[in-house]
Amino acid sequence: MRAEEIVETARRLADEVLFPAAPSTDAAPIVPVENLDALADAGLYGLSGPAAAGGLGADLDTACEVIELLAGGCLTTAFVWVQHLGAVLGVAFSKTPGLADEWLAPMCRGERRAGIALAGRLAGRPGLQAQAVEGGWLFSGAAPWVTGWNRIEVVHAAARDSDGNAVFGLLDANTSATLEVSPPLDLVAVRASSTVRADLHGYFVPAGRVTAVAPPGGEGDVEVLRIHGALVLGVAGRCCRLLGGRPLDAELVACRRGLAEATAETVHAARAAASELALRAAAALVVSRGSRSLLAGEHAQRLAREALFLSVFGGRPPVRAALLELLGVRVPAQSGTDS
Repeated sequence: MRAEEIVETARRLADEVLFPAAPSTDAAPIVPVENLDALADAGLYGLSGPAAAGGLGADLDTACEVIELLAGGCLTTAFVWVQHLGAVLGVAFSKTPGLADEWLAPMCRGERRAGIALAGRLAGRPGLQAQAVEGGWLFSGAAPWVTGWNRIEVVHAAARDSDGNAVFGLLDANTSATLEVSPPLDLVAVRASSTVRADLHGYFVPAGRVTAVAPPGGEGDVEVLRIHGALVLGVAGRCCRLLGGRPLDAELVACRRGLAEATAETVHAARAAASELALRAAAALVVSRGSRSLLAGEHAQRLAREALFLSVFGGRPPVRAALLELLGVRVPAQSGTDS
């Protein structure tokens, strides 16, 4: 499928399937499986997967455009689905014998759906630790943010070993004596994403389920922040459309360009600019719709909550500092990340 066809498929699903149902999805206890099935049926679970395994082989630019469109249709659905894409790439590039043969094609088809838990990936004190044992690894610690519980089959998790390496493995998304999860977090937005805290107590990951052992990634990961930014622009773009007259369209285009052209030196500012626009566009939409925008079930209040959520989701300290500066507030951003 050509990039243009992939984008048009995402646009149709966002506008005709996800957006009309977004208020009911927002109010649901968990994202309807039909939403996710629609993305799987369209091949979008394989967006980042290689064509040889049945994936769409989309490049980062195309992937970000698709993510933006789906987030503008229903952030809850897109938020659950987007976690899967990183797991697909982890499996696709794994050098573990037989792992891709077993997992990659079903993941691209959306028959096996994945979440992520990257508490051991970022620099700093790891939330998850990995201990090498005969036949594999033991994962222990806390993963404070696992999205899509009861809608996913596996979690692509990263834990830190004693040498500082990040050990990535596929964990079954089932509770057990060694894997406990909290009730879904009561989030300000995307509550139906069924995001939980997972606690691991010596969870055994067989060597055949380990996708990689690598140095931990830095907090300036341009690709990850571009993907986060695409979610933000999806919310901002939907607000712009609903405002009518497109008064903020030029700024939306500028933010999109800033993220697309971002480097390690500019990506934090570009990500912050996207959030500032989303917050402003959502506020303008609420005000323009008047008191009815405060009613549960209205798109305006939902989008405003989503813009607020995304202003801190995945917010590296440099992003938060840049956003605070754009908001005209000079308050030091605390260390650490929010996801």
